[in-house]
Order: sequence, then C-alpha cells, then structure tokens
Amino acid sequence: MKNVKSRFLSGLVVAGALAAGLGVAHADPIKIGIANFGEHPQLNAAIAGFKTALGENGYVEGKDVVYSESHTNFDASLVPQMIAKLQAEQPKLIYTITTPVSQIAKKALAGTGINVVFSAVTDPVAAKLVPSWEAGDEGMTGATDLQDMAAVMAFTKKLLPDAKRFGVPYNPGEANDVALLEKIKEVAPAAGFEVVEVGVDNINDIQQRVASLAGKADVIYTPASNLLQPAIAAVSAAARQAGIPIVNSDDGAVRDGVVPASFAVNYTQVGMNAGKIAAEILKGKDPKTIAPSRPAYEDHAPTISKKAMAAFGIEIPASLADCGCIVD
Repeated sequence: MKNVKSRFLSGLVVAGALAAGLGVAHADPIKIGIANFGEHPQLNAAIAGFKTALGENGYVEGKDVVYSESHTNFDASLVPQMIAKLQAEQPKLIYTITTPVSQIAKKALAGTGINVVFSAVTDPVAAKLVPSWEAGDEGMTGATDLQDMAAVMAFTKKLLPDAKRFGVPYNPGEANDVALLEKIKEVAPAAGFEVVEVGVDNINDIQQRVASLAGKADVIYTPASNLLQPAIAAVSAAARQAGIPIVNSDDGAVRDGVVPASFAVNYTQVGMNAGKIAAEILKGKDPKTIAPSRPAYEDHAPTISKKAMAAFGIEIPASLADCGCIVD
C-alpha cells in the first residue's frame, strides 16, 4: 500500500510539472503592431533595430512577442485604415514609424489603452505627439531621428569648403520637414551658411523646384522627408543638371552612387532606441514618464561616393581622404 501511495504522489508531481511546463510553452506571446508609412531602407532599418532591442531586453520574436506589420506605400489616406486593422488585432503596443503615421495613430488610439511608441519622427513636440522634450504623453512616447544640423554643416564645409549658400528642398505639408528647416535656419549663421529654401509638395514638381536653386545655392541638403527620400534619384538628377552637389540625410543613396555624400543618422539605432522604450512600457512603465529619445552625435556618420562625386565634377578634399567613409 505504501508503494502504491508513493507512486501515486510521484505521478501527481510529474503531472503537475508537465502541466506547468505546457502552460509556459503555450502562453500567448505579446502582440505588437507595426505601422509603417512605406517600404524604404531607413524605415526598414528602424523596424529591424526595434525588434533587435526588444530581443535584447527579453522579448524574443515568435516566443515572447509576435509582430503584425503593415504599411501604406506612403499613401497618407490609407493610414487610418491601417491603424484600425492593427487595433482590431488587440495588440499590447503599436510601433508607428514617421510623423504622419504617428499623428493619425495618436488620434485614432486615444483612450483605447493601446500604448504607442513612435520613431523616425524629427520633432515630436512640433508634431504635437508629446507635450515637451522632457516627457511623453498619455499612452505615447518614442525615439526621434533629429539630426545634429550643426554637425551636418561642419561636414558640408569640409566636403565643400567654398560653399556658402545651403539649399533646402522641403515639403511644407510635412511637420518633420518644417521643424528641421527651422533648426537649419537656427544653426546656419554660426556655420557660415545662408539658407535658401524651396517648397516641394508634389513629386511631379521635383525637377522644376530643384532646378530653381541653380545659381542660388552652392549645395543642396535633402532632409529625411517622406516625399523627397523615396524620390531621391529624381532630386539628384535635377541637382546634377543644375550643377549643385547634394549632401543627403540618408547614406543608402550614397552607397548606390546616386548622390555624392551624406551625414546620416543610423536608423537601426533610432529603431533600437524605440525598442528600448517599448521594453520599458511592456514591463509596466508609464509612457508619460519617458522622455522622447534623440540620436547621440555618435549615432551619425559621413559617407562619400567616389562615383557620384566624380559625376558631379567634385574632387574629394585631402582632409577627408582618410576618413574611412569613402565608398566606390
């Protein structure tokens, strides 16, 4: 009888352990929605960095978290539908990429209890996503891609020592572009530049608007604009025709030999900054208590295309010959 009782109790222990183990194995992973504006190397890098940071903070994809990704191919009119679709999946958190997507998500998800973490937003205060640079808002905070424009201009002076007029095409309808233009105007005098701006609110106007900078600008800086970056080849073609070199905010086009140079924020790091914030929120921290992050100086890097510099008729200065940033 004693042996029977012992075997019975041992069986209960084993069964309990199995049940507990099965419970852990079949626990539902956390759902996270990813709302992207469109397919683009910078934005895709922000997604990859986001997932990497969450994985490093204990949220392994497929085990602890599952992602539902969507984008609208840069069509703002489809963003509300995308957000509604992701909301219907009842995620714990939604990751929004770019200012337009984040602004629409903020309105659509207010009061739903779904927290939002944004990235690839230049100025979340100007975009009214957060009340200040010191705090998040109700259910929302994130990581910005705000470039150090003083550093961009210092690099531009090294690349083009004689440049004095800093041309900036921008989309007047995009909060990111407008906020960055104001920052450029703020730091330009100390950097020895005069700012020459030109509004571009339609991709069909790129050729004409960029051409209008001929004789007015010595260099063109193209911001991380949702209008201009997907059409950077057209911007570059127009700039080359106008005889104005480009310093871009994204290194992808430089590596492809499309534009001469860039001084760019690392968007993988921007995504990682957002992922770290998301991990804090998933562990119980209130988004209101988390200030939006900004890229550090070391999160920027120069890249120069030997091929595109030659195509624009520019020699690489001796001061940058050993920068370790030149690509073929």
